[in-house]
Amino acid sequence: MDALYTAVATATHGRDGRAVSSDGVIDLQLGIPTTMGGNGQGSNPEQLFAAGYAACFGSALGLVGRSAKVDVSDAAVTAEVSIGKQGEGFGLSVVLRVELPDSVDAETGRKLVEQAHQVCPYSNATRGNIDVDLVIE
Repeated sequence: MDALYTAVATATHGRDGRAVSSDGVIDLQLGIPTTMGGNGQGSNPEQLFAAGYAACFGSALGLVGRSAKVDVSDAAVTAEVSIGKQGEGFGLSVVLRVELPDSVDAETGRKLVEQAHQVCPYSNATRGNIDVDLVIE
């Protein structure tokens, strides 16, 4: 792969620490969610992954929409990232909820979402590793 861009971030003290990007744009307090025994006083890796995946998938959807000459610029993507026990460790699963504009019919919308799932770097990175469900709303 020829890299077009490389993001760099450093996290200290794991889930109860801080995450900072090399350019300083991201500087977040991290905290364990209350449902996992923490105090919830900060963001967590699953939220960050969800935000990145939703944004990336939205861009991929825009790309395939433009290629098909279908306006999906008002689409919204919500990523739900879950963490749970998996064997001796932990695993992730994702639900991507895609809200398409009313002007896009169901069949066209399904095709565009499936194409975006083939184009999106997050989808490509997770394919075969974690369950990703696509839901069109």
